[in-house]
Amino acid sequence: MPPSQIGNGSVALSASKHRSGVPDRAPLIGITSYLEQAQTGVWDVRASFLPQVYLNGVTDAGGIAVVLPPQPVDAEIAAGIVAALDGIILSGGADIDPARYGQEAHERTAPPRADRDAFESALLEAALAAELPFLGICRGAQLLNVELGGDLIQHLPDVVGDDRYQLGAGEFNRIDVEVDAGSRIADVLGDDRTARADLYHHQAIGALGAGLTVTSRTADGIAQSLELTSVPFGIAVQWHPEENAQDRRLFAGLVAAAREYRSARTLHAERPTASAPTPDSPHSTPREQL
Repeated sequence: MPPSQIGNGSVALSASKHRSGVPDRAPLIGITSYLEQAQTGVWDVRASFLPQVYLNGVTDAGGIAVVLPPQPVDAEIAAGIVAALDGIILSGGADIDPARYGQEAHERTAPPRADRDAFESALLEAALAAELPFLGICRGAQLLNVELGGDLIQHLPDVVGDDRYQLGAGEFNRIDVEVDAGSRIADVLGDDRTARADLYHHQAIGALGAGLTVTSRTADGIAQSLELTSVPFGIAVQWHPEENAQDRRLFAGLVAAAREYRSARTLHAERPTASAPTPDSPHSTPREQL
């Protein structure tokens, strides 16, 4: 097996030393997941579900993967979750409720998953506020666009005339995508701006959300990657990079950004704050001189 592509440089898998001399742990990367009816052994229950390939993408790049199942959340809880993370991945999955972008459901749009929509929307809002590094994958790219005021093409065959973007039966359609020079994602991919895109989406980016830039399109004009330039690391792709074990560049880019984010947050927390002078302090001003 050829070595994994990781962009401009390698990602250290071993712990580094913080300036205090204490070993610095790998970045914590939260990954959103599904709640599905699942069978294992004698059990048939609703369970948190996430394909292992997402976990592998993070751990191969030197991060620690943390699964985030949909659950009741408000802005305060979402901010608390984000505060515990160094980066986040918005994973693929079911269609977003069209009501969130002001449309009626297409006949081929899947029934809404309100629990996941609400949870991930709150997490994304908190992540953007905290400038937490994030990577959106397929549904994750669509959620980013919707939450920033954009909308979606609900069924691509209506636009392109066939099922090339979602062949069905779990079969990915593999094509090559080249991202725009000078983009953040181009910087992550390094000297080779192409990536194998494993496609499995019957929906796509429509009107673009505020602050987003499309950084690659297929020949028929369908957006395949986005970035949010107002944050240090905000990338989203319509393809499934977790399916390509030989190319971990996007995961490596996220983990590297998460490591920088964690380091900056640690240094900020350690920086001493100036305290107000006390009456006995040599720098205090006698009351009669005020």
